Amino acid sequence: MLSGKIALITGGSRGIGRQCALTLAGYHAEVIINYNGSKEKAFETVEEIKKLGGKAHAVKFSVSDFEEGKTAVSQLIEEFGHIDILINNAGITKDNLILKMNDLDFNEVLQVNLSGSFYMIKHLYKQFMKQKYGRIINVSSVSGIMGNAGQANYSASKSGVIGLTKSVARELATRNVTVNAVAPGYIDTDMTHAMTDTAKEAVLTQIPMKRVGNCVDVAETIAFLCSDKASYITGQVISVDGGMHM
Repeated sequence: MLSGKIALITGGSRGIGRQCALTLAGYHAEVIINYNGSKEKAFETVEEIKKLGGKAHAVKFSVSDFEEGKTAVSQLIEEFGHIDILINNAGITKDNLILKMNDLDFNEVLQVNLSGSFYMIKHLYKQFMKQKYGRIINVSSVSGIMGNAGQANYSASKSGVIGLTKSVARELATRNVTVNAVAPGYIDTDMTHAMTDTAKEAVLTQIPMKRVGNCVDVAETIAFLCSDKASYITGQVISVDGGMHM
């Protein structure tokens, strides 16, 4: 389905990003896994993909550092010749009630989650226009649609990602570049593992399907949006949340 395509996945060493790398490689894309702090996990994923017969690479840079990301992307384009798919998955949380949230924690989450996504799109914008092809998938969140108490920074960043998605989709629509977002709900990842049992039970009561989603659910949706089967879909937000916000 994705033979000959090269995909750059930010935050690809763990959770949803890791599963995206495995899934896209399974559909014969060559994947580049970006990491910042999880070097060991990133290279473990690379080796796992290679053992399964796929092609994978790992590269370290911070998406929130404009110049560092620009240099890394330029080097990748020079090395591989082209990048066809960008999955903006890198993200952090620093949850707290507004009363206790300081400006540093608010701004740091926006810098990584929102500015980082903007930077990566900007770094690849000319390349996508030049080759008249591209798939950009931004990972938002159900929190960016509904809001969530204690996550003003995270919700704002993920809501911003949705606005970014729609604006860039309009800009690149005539260049055969689609830009979409996925909005995961309660997904079984390291982030959700940190929640208390009480908090987990409270979330489950909000999900009509009464179960937790998994990273494969999200990764398969992203893989579809990367494929030619989704060539007429752009500027959309697809929720993968078991009906949580309908």
